Amino acid sequence: MIKYLGSKRALIPWILQVVERLIQVEPLKTVLDPFSGSARVAHALKARGFRVIAGDYAHYAYVLAKALVESDASVYSPARLKPILDYLNHLPGEAGWFTETYAHKARFFQPFNAARIERIRREIEVIAEGDERLRAILLTSLMLAADKVDSTTGLQMAFLKKWAPRSYNPLHLVYPPLLPGEGIALLGDAIDIVKAHPVDLVYLDPPYNQHSYLANYHIWETLVLFDSPRCYGVAQKRSDIRTRKSPFNLRTKARAALQEVIYNARAKVILLSFSNEGFHTEADLLELTQEKGYVAVLRRPYKRYVGAQIGIYNPRGEKVGKVSHLQNEELLFVISQERKFLEVLGCEAPSPIVQPKLF
Repeated sequence: MIKYLGSKRALIPWILQVVERLIQVEPLKTVLDPFSGSARVAHALKARGFRVIAGDYAHYAYVLAKALVESDASVYSPARLKPILDYLNHLPGEAGWFTETYAHKARFFQPFNAARIERIRREIEVIAEGDERLRAILLTSLMLAADKVDSTTGLQMAFLKKWAPRSYNPLHLVYPPLLPGEGIALLGDAIDIVKAHPVDLVYLDPPYNQHSYLANYHIWETLVLFDSPRCYGVAQKRSDIRTRKSPFNLRTKARAALQEVIYNARAKVILLSFSNEGFHTEADLLELTQEKGYVAVLRRPYKRYVGAQIGIYNPRGEKVGKVSHLQNEELLFVISQERKFLEVLGCEAPSPIVQPKLF
């Protein structure tokens, strides 16, 4: 999977453990993840056997979900894709707008790798020939490959002053971690998605502070859209991220937006994942979630994202400031109108079960 701020990679075993407890009460077969991002959690839930619907408002996240959640590995098998990936891996580079922008104006990729990314990206449109799942799988393979040869600390807000050692490695596409069975990938606003898709379990991992994922991963958005957008700043960010604002990234609007998502979610159980670095306090979230049902709060210490571990850099790749702390606390709110789903958590739920406000 791609490097991703807010990724739940290290927390997935814990989240799955909670889900395992919940299905002891009664079978939960369908899951909705309307903030799927890198698709790590949705992918893990699909691997567990759930029918998963994954949505996001970013085009790159939609592509990742279309490959890792929607596509069936038995249809797009390694045997079927290997000749395509071999062909793409042997294409020579062809420098153009992407190379000029992300290897010269901004130094995210070595020029030889940027040129190959650019040529492969053009060829994917020819190979896919209207097969949107194949297109998403190949784009996912390309993103995963490019992520392994970039020169960043994990975010695309800045590049390193000196080339990262991995940036000298040649780009190489591999078969992405597809799973058997089909899911659904959606492009859209989380509020609209939860309204339209009743399920057994909703997993919510919304943005929790002012940092926009579109700004943090603007290169993936451009690579997927391949639209040569107007850019600005040292990092050559897409100009449209200034207008494509999510209410979840605005302190004045985030609570109301989250409240609307939770209110409109139609599920037996809602899991709400949040970091204590976000806009909202635990007390605020308890008050908000009580409007939907009974609530229990689970918690785990969590290592901060890679950039926080190695230091803070300005847009020119120069190290500035000091790291304040290396760990957060991750909170998982378990919400249901049926108390039995919370009671089964037992020792996993050290916090008392909070009574719903409106019952």
